[in-house]
Amino acid sequence: MRLDILIGIHSTSEHHRFINPLNCACVIYPTVNDAVKVRMEGGVMDECEASKDVLLSDTMDQYRTFQMCERLLHSPAKLANQLLFQIPPHRQIMLIERYYAFDDTFVREVLGKKLSKGTKKDLDDISAKTGVTLKSCRRQFDNFKRVFKVVEELKGPLVENIRQHFLLSDKLWLCDGVGISSWYFLDNMVEDMDVDLDKEFLQELKELKILIADKDLLDQHKSLVCTALRGKTKVFIEMEGSFKNLSRGLINIAAKLTNTKDVRDFFIDLVEKFIEPCRSDRWSAADMKLYLTHYTNSAHILDTFKHQVVWDRYMGVVKSCIFKMYHD
Repeated sequence: MRLDILIGIHSTSEHHRFINPLNCACVIYPTVNDAVKVRMEGGVMDECEASKDVLLSDTMDQYRTFQMCERLLHSPAKLANQLLFQIPPHRQIMLIERYYAFDDTFVREVLGKKLSKGTKKDLDDISAKTGVTLKSCRRQFDNFKRVFKVVEELKGPLVENIRQHFLLSDKLWLCDGVGISSWYFLDNMVEDMDVDLDKEFLQELKELKILIADKDLLDQHKSLVCTALRGKTKVFIEMEGSFKNLSRGLINIAAKLTNTKDVRDFFIDLVEKFIEPCRSDRWSAADMKLYLTHYTNSAHILDTFKHQVVWDRYMGVVKSCIFKMYHD
């Protein structure tokens, strides 16, 4: 019987610049050889006067160490309290953020889709389409699913819950990157953390339905937008023909928002009611930006429309989301 034993000293002294466990290469690169190649190109062998064999051995040890501590990254708070791996706080932060980092191209493919087994089966195709390795696609998919599962039932602002439970900075998560935090009621004097999405704002969103319920206002809005778009895009006919359906889609999404859970459906609704119809009409990303800019600005010219403040607050996030999610 053969027994393989690994004995490792998990030291992270700054003096050991070469023997540096958990340098996050195992998160970024799918294989040991890939990581070795990158480290060699970075000049680590010259810097530390080490041989290729030593570099390979060190990198393999890092991958083994990472495999042992990866389970802790599923609940990042546990990483700070464990004693097995001596990882300084600043390296813990770096490791967590690298592990939960995502590729924009991958996010565009999965955002708006349900985080189900069916979507996970499509990761092979997503990997081939985006150029993101399958291993990385699986990690990012599992991370999205893990985060949403934890925060789904939590009270309080979504962004703050993610930050507290996964020790992540705002910049890593789309909900803050597109400004959704501006929809939350943030008041340090409020003790009841069940106050999440600004309820007054949610109520005001329902007032936007006048843009589609009032036929004259809908026609006037369409006329202003189409006048601004005419001659500036190759898909003008498609834009003109789909204006009312697209506008109804965006306004109905606004009216549907009632609590924090609706934020997750918000992305799915944007894809189904707006992005997919535009993609089927072959809008380019530039077409999308042009359309949404005029669609938003034209509402300010409507004489009988008196909800410009809530309109800008809503459409600011909508535009940011769609610009990130839409690609040619």
